Amino acid sequence: MTSSNALGFTQIVDPHEITDELKQTLVDCWTEVSNAGGAAGFPFPPVDAVEVTAVLDRIIEKLAPTASRLLVALAHGTVAGWLNIRCDPHPPVAHWGTIHHVQTRLGVRGQGVGAALMSRVREVARDEMGLEQLHLAARGGVGLEEFYGRLGWKEIGRWPGALRLASDDDRDEVLMMLSPL
Repeated sequence: MTSSNALGFTQIVDPHEITDELKQTLVDCWTEVSNAGGAAGFPFPPVDAVEVTAVLDRIIEKLAPTASRLLVALAHGTVAGWLNIRCDPHPPVAHWGTIHHVQTRLGVRGQGVGAALMSRVREVARDEMGLEQLHLAARGGVGLEEFYGRLGWKEIGRWPGALRLASDDDRDEVLMMLSPL
């Protein structure tokens, strides 16, 4: 098991911080995870680098310290996983953020990278972004509710059958919240 002490984390809060090499590594990770059936934003594999790059570019364009960040987990200097945390400065909702595109490389699955990434994002949200709670939506039927539940997240609702992955495969979208941070 990878100790969270063996992991490093980096935050990207400005589009200019993304190097070509890092961008390509994030694209490679997302493509790998999606094509293995991961619930990280592309429900219909296979995807290719062109498709993933277009979506990642839109995320990168919106990076800003107070609105959107990438949190990247590094194992031995290599990207092991990443996620996007976003918040809205509009006063009624400025106290919470949303987690998107949580993913870990296939080669590090089961080694605690995902749990460490989620623990670190909790600290970032609370200590650096001043948030009080986090939200996420998870694809039902793949064990994500249990994974997040072990980390303190609570299911707060479901949209039954909201995700149609195939004509005979409707999945719930599971709404989850972590509060207090």
